[in-house]
Amino acid sequence: MSEAIDSADRLHGHCLCDGVTLSVPATAHAVHACHCGACRRWHGGPAMVLQAGDDLRIETGDALVRAFASSEWAERAFCSTCGSSLYFCTPGDGQHYVAAGLFDAIPCARFEAEIFIDARPDWYALAGSDEQLTGEAFLARIGAG
Repeated sequence: MSEAIDSADRLHGHCLCDGVTLSVPATAHAVHACHCGACRRWHGGPAMVLQAGDDLRIETGDALVRAFASSEWAERAFCSTCGSSLYFCTPGDGQHYVAAGLFDAIPCARFEAEIFIDARPDWYALAGSDEQLTGEAFLARIGAG
């Protein structure tokens, strides 16, 4: 497959300082909101993430990516220069959830799910998700519960 075709088949995003660029399949369109305490601390509110499956590519800036195990079930990564949240991954099922704000556009995006809905603070509510999962239900789905 040529690079031009490959580029057309992928969504490209970048961190705030442009030091890290990454891509996911162009078919990625499921946006999730995570309300767990770690995501709220990490993002200052719910994490809005694009479910990218197991096909996340760090295109440039690999040396800037820092990751840490934030829980028994997730690893989080960020740019060591600007601090932008990049993704969290769930080793139990190999899924990557990439910060939706890294992409200028996500064609056909849809707000698919809210996870850790039982940890959401009372002072906000989101509308329009197809599915709402408690933390226990989400962890069971990824094989960590």
